[in-house]
Amino acid sequence: MKISILVSDLSEKGAGRWGGAVRPFLLAQSLQKLGVAVEILGFVPGPNPNLQSTETLPIKQIVGDRYPGLFKSAYQLCSQIQGDIVYAYKPKAGSFGLGLLYHWLTRKPLWLDIDDWELSWHGGDKYHYPLPSKRLFRDIFKADGALRRPDHPLYLQQLERLIPLADRLTTHTRFLQQRFGGDYIPNGKDTTLFDPDRWDGSQVRQRYGWGENSRILMFPGAPRPYKGVEDVLMALDLLNDDRYRLVIVGGSPYDQYDQQLQARWHRWLIQLDKIPYTQMPETIAAADLVVIPQRDHPSAQAQFPLKLTDAMAMAKPILATEVGDIPEILGETGFLTQPANPDRIATTLTEIFNHFAEAKVRAQQARVRCQKYYSLDAMANFLATMIEPS
Repeated sequence: MKISILVSDLSEKGAGRWGGAVRPFLLAQSLQKLGVAVEILGFVPGPNPNLQSTETLPIKQIVGDRYPGLFKSAYQLCSQIQGDIVYAYKPKAGSFGLGLLYHWLTRKPLWLDIDDWELSWHGGDKYHYPLPSKRLFRDIFKADGALRRPDHPLYLQQLERLIPLADRLTTHTRFLQQRFGGDYIPNGKDTTLFDPDRWDGSQVRQRYGWGENSRILMFPGAPRPYKGVEDVLMALDLLNDDRYRLVIVGGSPYDQYDQQLQARWHRWLIQLDKIPYTQMPETIAAADLVVIPQRDHPSAQAQFPLKLTDAMAMAKPILATEVGDIPEILGETGFLTQPANPDRIATTLTEIFNHFAEAKVRAQQARVRCQKYYSLDAMANFLATMIEPS
């Protein structure tokens, strides 16, 4: 059996941003553990040098960005699909929309994976494109027309209505499962790579001058307003303790939000450049605590924070908020606070560092929990139930 995973965006701002460490690549690795051959095909505005095919995982990058040129690119992509099953990643035109067309032409099974509520970025169920509208002609026919973008919310809205046409549906959070149905398959972590016994973060601390008395809080991801980084920074303002620093690894590829944070909270913030995914475990090893302070926003509820299982696998103490699946994922192995509550975050930080030996015990329990429920092997076990009937 071979499965072709279709990705609408393999660029450095899309699924290719961490060198292949996001959902479609986790699915691929887990399927390979089951003895399934996998290929990944997707669109890029220009070749992404961070993604390279291997002997075990062919990655086919098709240059294509906007309509109408994307139609030709779509034909090129379809001609290269070799799988017995097409597995579309996200209900987008360049993945699920194309997968539906290919399914109707070939009758090959079509699966769909949803790892975000894409429409939540545009108002969710309240989104409405005015029809009829004077904008319509401009949006279609102008060179920079909005409807030339395949990820326009109007297309996302229509594709959501077609989700029941998929032969199988998978999601990675309870929120998405309740909204769209399908099988719940949480993200898996490579707990062999993310193994605290393999990494010594002391060199990273020395490199950046983080002394023994520093309290390094780490956010290994792209900050966005709904991810609550501001709440941690406001908590540090309340504590007013120069031992604390919040380290953001990688930053946001989407906008100038990093600069806005730095302008207001430069006293506490340390910004590290984006690093290869294979170096992330060593960087996390240098942290005293990992923070996942999501706010109670639909986008946060729909997400499975990969940085959460990064920290769990690396046996790091975790301070997170009670949003989405985070309480279920962590169980009793981390420290939870209410979202958007800097006062409570400040209090909890003090409690953690005043009883840090207990925090380390919980962190070790978090690694065990990650290996059992949120490893690549666990993800493969979920997928096995889909493969066997096929």
